[in-house]
Amino acid sequence: MTGTLVVNEIYLSLQGESTFAGLPCIFIRLTACDLRCSYCDTAYAFTEGKKRTLAEILDKVRQLAAPFKNPSLATRHSPLVELTGGEPLLQKNSLPLMKSLCDDGFTVLIETSGAHDISKIDPRVRRIMDLKCPSSGEVDRNLYSNIAHLKATDEIKFVIGTLEDYEWAKAQIAAHKLAGLCPLLFSWVHPLTSAQQNQVLKKVPAGLTPISRKDLAEKIIADALPVRFQVQQHKIIWPPEQRGV
Repeated sequence: MTGTLVVNEIYLSLQGESTFAGLPCIFIRLTACDLRCSYCDTAYAFTEGKKRTLAEILDKVRQLAAPFKNPSLATRHSPLVELTGGEPLLQKNSLPLMKSLCDDGFTVLIETSGAHDISKIDPRVRRIMDLKCPSSGEVDRNLYSNIAHLKATDEIKFVIGTLEDYEWAKAQIAAHKLAGLCPLLFSWVHPLTSAQQNQVLKKVPAGLTPISRKDLAEKIIADALPVRFQVQQHKIIWPPEQRGV
């Protein structure tokens, strides 16, 4: 397997989001992103990273997964593997890496902004795709043609920080008939720390109304929306600004 990727970090933790939340997961965070969402919590991955071969990355994943094959417990299972960023699809060699990970027997996830074509991703990969809401400052970057490529094993994530985000997301579910397509995630924006706010990001557009975690949950219930409310579990377990968790 040839080729390289610029990698920010590779680490083992618990999956904090999606329908896989709570499960052990090996994260491969790739460098670079062409969006600047107002609430981004991984701006350090915009530029920080080191070039690594695909073989080196695969070896590292296998090393981190090795303890899960435990003869004394008569268990032989593997953690999830997720490509995240940054934006993984900015680097073309993310595609053969995902294929190799699937060939190795891993359940592979990708977190992608929804601004890039997902059709060339190996069909075995579980695609967790954002539809960017107004408070992100990047709503115009949504590539709606991606919706036609989603399968029941994929997931659509709406990051909700304002009342306007909620109403916009609700309208998209109806307009694009998303309810029966795949799981829909409403992810509340966890407050950024001062260190994160010092990163170069977009400002939340003026005139929007912040929504609390409680208000978001109650609106979902009141409107009987076919969505899964989620918080970022890793930010509850560990300090929100801590890397590699």
